Amino acid sequence: MALTFYWLPQCGTCKQAKKWFDEHNIDYTAIHIVEETPAKETILELIENSGLPAKKFFNTSGIKYREMNMKDKIKDATIEEMAAYLASDGMLIKRPIVTDGEKVTVGFKVEAYEEAWD
Repeated sequence: MALTFYWLPQCGTCKQAKKWFDEHNIDYTAIHIVEETPAKETILELIENSGLPAKKFFNTSGIKYREMNMKDKIKDATIEEMAAYLASDGMLIKRPIVTDGEKVTVGFKVEAYEEAWD
């Protein structure tokens, strides 16, 4: 089964992840995270399947995150509210996100990819 790979083509971390998949001959469907931002329901499913706190899905180093003052907005937000924020702008989402429908990884670390996708 091909993986779903949410990415931003100009993102350095995403390029590293894509290169890793290509080198390991792993099939994936690449989805531009800004042009095709996942819906709130999809984000909720990704959060649930990842086992990570919803806050880990935010691109905290991004300009949009700072401009929108997300640090304060998500401090006491529910998972539903956080998913709605994330679905409103793909630039708020930490990338890449990879899923096979069950497992989910956020960001790119070789060790995590070897464990999850190799």
